[in-house]
Amino acid sequence: MTVRVLLFGHFKDAAPDTGGALTVSDVPPGATVVDLAARLGEQNPRLRDLLARTRVAVQGDFARPDTPLSDNDEVAFLPPMSGG
Repeated sequence: MTVRVLLFGHFKDAAPDTGGALTVSDVPPGATVVDLAARLGEQNPRLRDLLARTRVAVQGDFARPDTPLSDNDEVAFLPPMSGG
């Protein structure tokens, strides 16, 4: 499977060579959000700790760590937000 990954805020800063978007191919069938985050953390250790504690959206909907991924999904890693 292939998924498109979007990185925002400090995630994008931790992986400046991606421009905030990358394509991950060879994602195994049955992979989940947490599997993808682990793979990205292995490829870029600066992302490892950040991705372990973030919100994720798959196809524009908030997702849980155990959410399964499908071919051509768009996965966005969203930094913590604050406001008032």
